[in-house]
Amino acid sequence: MVLYLICFTWFTYTGMRCSLKMFSLWKFVALSAQLCAGAIFERVTDLPTMDFDFIIVGGGTAGNVVANRLSENPKHSILVLEAGASHKGIEDIQIPFYCSRLTPYTEWDWNYTTTPQVALNGRTFPFQRGYVLGGSSSVNTMAYTRGSSEDYDRYAKVTLDQGWSWKNIQIYIRKFERWTQPADGHNTTGQFDPSAHGYDGATAVSLPGYPLDTDHRVLEATSQLGGEFSYNQDLNSGSPLGVGWCPSTINKGERDSSATSYLTPEVLKRRNLQVVVNTQVTRILQSGTANCRRAFRTVEFTASHGDAQGKKTLTAKKEVILAAGSVGSPFILLHSGIGDSRDLSRVGIKPIVYLPSVGRNLSDHMVAPNLWTVNTTDTLETWVRDPVFAANALETWRTTRTGPFVDIPITQVGFVRVKDDGVVFKKYGDPSAGPNSPHVELVINNGIAGKTIPPAGNFFIIGAIIVTPSARKTPLIFNEHFIHNNISGGSLVLHSNDPFEHPIINPAYAGSDLDMYILREGIRSAQRLAEAPAIRNYVGPALFSPTTDAELDEFIRSNGTNLHHPVGTAGMSAKDANYGVVDPDLRVKGVAGLRIIDSSVFPFIPSGHTMAATYILGERGADLVKMAW
Repeated sequence: MVLYLICFTWFTYTGMRCSLKMFSLWKFVALSAQLCAGAIFERVTDLPTMDFDFIIVGGGTAGNVVANRLSENPKHSILVLEAGASHKGIEDIQIPFYCSRLTPYTEWDWNYTTTPQVALNGRTFPFQRGYVLGGSSSVNTMAYTRGSSEDYDRYAKVTLDQGWSWKNIQIYIRKFERWTQPADGHNTTGQFDPSAHGYDGATAVSLPGYPLDTDHRVLEATSQLGGEFSYNQDLNSGSPLGVGWCPSTINKGERDSSATSYLTPEVLKRRNLQVVVNTQVTRILQSGTANCRRAFRTVEFTASHGDAQGKKTLTAKKEVILAAGSVGSPFILLHSGIGDSRDLSRVGIKPIVYLPSVGRNLSDHMVAPNLWTVNTTDTLETWVRDPVFAANALETWRTTRTGPFVDIPITQVGFVRVKDDGVVFKKYGDPSAGPNSPHVELVINNGIAGKTIPPAGNFFIIGAIIVTPSARKTPLIFNEHFIHNNISGGSLVLHSNDPFEHPIINPAYAGSDLDMYILREGIRSAQRLAEAPAIRNYVGPALFSPTTDAELDEFIRSNGTNLHHPVGTAGMSAKDANYGVVDPDLRVKGVAGLRIIDSSVFPFIPSGHTMAATYILGERGADLVKMAW
């Protein structure tokens, strides 16, 4: 308003009456008012400036963290380029229970597909990645588990940088996490450890806010069975083994993504931060040299997906920060001529920087679902099938942000280690980060709540997830066993030199004997949990009852599916290591002016849902950039 009055007074005083000048002045005032109010721009051409210190490629889970933290310094100017649309006003994104509607193969998904997976009977799978502001934090299941303390200590060991250790990332956990009351406001005493959480951070984390009939049964089972299924008061304490409540990034009944928590209206009011959606970066271009290295500070982008004729460029004065995710970041590097020279030449791209680890080391979680029938309709299937129930629940959510739709379909999970049979681990080694880290996550669901559900029947599900996949070819290894046994690895390579053609994604699910062993034992753990009297009295016959190794292997090959937690395609390694893509400060090796801050840099997949670890990464990555400048 002050700016408007100054401009209006100046206009009146000078007596100008030229309509063209009047139009230009009012356009300037309107644009200034827009910037003061905070904005997400649809086109780069709408920006008030093309001069930026930092250009962040990708407004996803980590990218928005970095944008927020760097823009805290008014001396730095920041641009975020997001390929997808804005998240604002999309109710399906807001409603936690509707998370399964968002992917795969929707307008909010990149709609990638894997190659046929050899170990899973040649089946292909959707490879879901968020194509919207907030990235995958806007479309995922919101489950919040950090992994074990040993996961982070292993990152520190591999990178030779203690800044990544569990002890030293605690400051970043507190910085991004805001522990919040569940939607129903119930007493959560005994359901979490208050000392393990942050209360003043940006992103809300809360426990389930609507009770399910299976809650008490699962908790009763922990006391009945004990041992591997003992109750764990807080799965995020760094010691996740056992069964406990599953928190999620939900704030007062609504999804809290990096877009809603880090790009708040107050943050978007900062004059030094601009966010542009519907803008896809195709390459990072060399923009000179620095310290005898090629500098990559120029981004090539197009205003709309597939518009190859409309490419433009912008150059950052300080750094380009890739935050396009485990598919997007290596994809852009490869199209920029940074990667394995042979792979680049094969698709007609001129190799510029030899960095053969780009796109290698792809790791992802996969799950073997175990289903039991139940003799009740009080399951999630009814919430989807019954139009009256669904309409009432939706109205309750819209008016009060309470009721069944305030939660994700998961309320409890368990983390277990499999037994050492004296053969497999002797041959391959233990793939976990340490003796207090799990091999398997057990995800417990009172029914099926996906986009498509069976036309009849009600079910109880315990999914067995391998959280320590061993498929990898690079020297980012567990121990010497992986060198000698040549375990095939996951990878991402280009299909062609067309930046709008999806890459070839091969996660190598169940790609080793070790993976198959862990999955078999994970299913047996799920079966043992279902034998607890509290659960056995609830469930009927299992839909599948594999018992022998051969039956279990065939069950996995026919029914196993993926979890969409990819990491590793731009892995961290020590500064002087001859493998990896980024150093411990997240700088791309061998070049200047370019960093990667997203889940692609994790050299090992954490033994939990990757979102929490990616927020931590975003906070520490932002600090590393700040320290450099």
